[in-house]
Amino acid sequence: MEQAEDMASLSEFDSLAGSIPATKVEITVSCRNLLDKDMFSKSDPLCVMYTQGMENKQWREFGRTEVIDNTLNPDFVRKFIVDYFFEEKQNLRFDLYDVDSKSPDLSKHDFLGQAFCTLGEIVGSSGSRLEKPLTIGAFSLNSRTGKPMPAVSNGGVPGKKCGTIILSAEELSNCRDVATMQFCANKLDKKDFFGKSDPFLVFYRSNEDGTFTICHKTEVMKNTLNPVWQTFSIPVRALCNGDYDRTIKVEVYDWDRDGSHDFIGEFTTSYRELARGQSQFNIYEVVNPKKKMKKKKYVNSGTVTLLSFAVESECTFLDYIKGGTQINFTVAIDFTASNGNPSQSTSLHYMSPYQLNAYALALTAVGEIIQHYDSDKMFPALGFGAKLPPDGRVSHEFPLNGNQENPSCCGIDGILEAYHRSLRTVQLYGPTNFAPVVTHVARNAATVQDGSQYSVLLIITDGVISDMAQTKEAIVNAAKLPMSIIIIGVGQAEFDAMVELDGDDVRISSRGKLAERDIVQFVPFRDYVDRTGNHVLSMARLARDVLAEIPDQLVSYMKAQGIRPRPPPGPPASSPPQSPSRTPPASPLHTHI
Repeated sequence: MEQAEDMASLSEFDSLAGSIPATKVEITVSCRNLLDKDMFSKSDPLCVMYTQGMENKQWREFGRTEVIDNTLNPDFVRKFIVDYFFEEKQNLRFDLYDVDSKSPDLSKHDFLGQAFCTLGEIVGSSGSRLEKPLTIGAFSLNSRTGKPMPAVSNGGVPGKKCGTIILSAEELSNCRDVATMQFCANKLDKKDFFGKSDPFLVFYRSNEDGTFTICHKTEVMKNTLNPVWQTFSIPVRALCNGDYDRTIKVEVYDWDRDGSHDFIGEFTTSYRELARGQSQFNIYEVVNPKKKMKKKKYVNSGTVTLLSFAVESECTFLDYIKGGTQINFTVAIDFTASNGNPSQSTSLHYMSPYQLNAYALALTAVGEIIQHYDSDKMFPALGFGAKLPPDGRVSHEFPLNGNQENPSCCGIDGILEAYHRSLRTVQLYGPTNFAPVVTHVARNAATVQDGSQYSVLLIITDGVISDMAQTKEAIVNAAKLPMSIIIIGVGQAEFDAMVELDGDDVRISSRGKLAERDIVQFVPFRDYVDRTGNHVLSMARLARDVLAEIPDQLVSYMKAQGIRPRPPPGPPASSPPQSPSRTPPASPLHTHI
């Protein structure tokens, strides 16, 4: 309690962490068995990548590869570099052309085929390598007007397969090192009238304009002039932004309860100096400039010594996905009577012939993104809070497909089909109990804890939870397992209990035991339903917000267990020789999504 109080009093030194830049992914494009459009030689292919806006759904050109002369099996050297967001559905389109002139106008060249995918599909494929057939659709895009034009005008046959495109993704490595270090101090100035000092360190990195940005502070050591602080870890980019010679300033303070911490002194160093580890070079004099100016015999206000230093590369979500970690996606749907009679239009379960209900919309929005990270696309789907035929027993953990031995459904469409079928066979009842489905997924997650699998449970519910104590206990137990929980609240109920389960502000606990990590994310569905009825935009926002925490939650589990990513599969066999390439007309290659 005292330690927490100490740290709370350091509020004026709290770092205002900026938003972390999105991971940048480099996409490499290869093709095999392209159509041959040249009469006396082979095609001279060019690949154009398009991205689709989340709001207007319009395709826009992202960039072009170089043109490779005289080959049907090109391996393009020029890459596409995009910002990757796990929580968003990033639609991509790849168009292939046989270039016949130097004109940048794509309508002047022969259309060879196209392929559609999402960035998540590429990243989630084995080894982050996706193969798709190229087809000639009914329409391609006029590069000047942006309007569709018949593909057959370029000599294509709609629907015809015309080779294969191979898309590979690799995360761009910025500075991903994490430094771990420990400091102690000796003979610091005595600042407290009735005691010694309560010292702590504050680290700052220098900026180009001469200012400093706080990047770390240690804990407070009470009543000592010779403190030994705990070991801490910090990303190297936070410490020096990858510049090993950038000045790092360290200030030493004496903590005071009223927040008016006394300045003891300061020293400067650099990452390069710290990386030498424990040595004579890393014993620093703590100097108070004001004291030095006033007192001629002033030497220092004590010394700070680096006790240990180590550095290792930080693993990311993509490292684990590329190393083969599969995400097991399970859905649990609320079948309690508070949802209303499914046959009436006022029910949250009402199946309109014209649009999806809230449950189906939420499931589709999240499922469309997360499905690409599960190779077999078989997803367990459960229901809770219903009376089941033939005996009318109430169940809070029943398979939507009716198969107790295997509740898995094939793809998102399979889940929706099983959901609709269940609505016709079960009786909505109650109460709203979460603990059984949480325990169900936790039981499965506990069987594989080597980092090869990670479970995500999506609970869609309309009501106030009835088994709060049991659910808290189940979540605390699950927090040490490879799993996360997403809760989407539909309808107009108050969801105060869901916010408590979320644990963003206060870590959830049960019987005095804190959850090892935050694994729950809650969002109310009503915040994403726009007034115009345009569900496409709002569902994209919903998916983004509910999935945003999954990568960090996965990495936090792996780090806690000391699990490193497995090396990705080796590269594919070398491709056949090809003609030298030539650069196409200038195009915006490194624009970001």
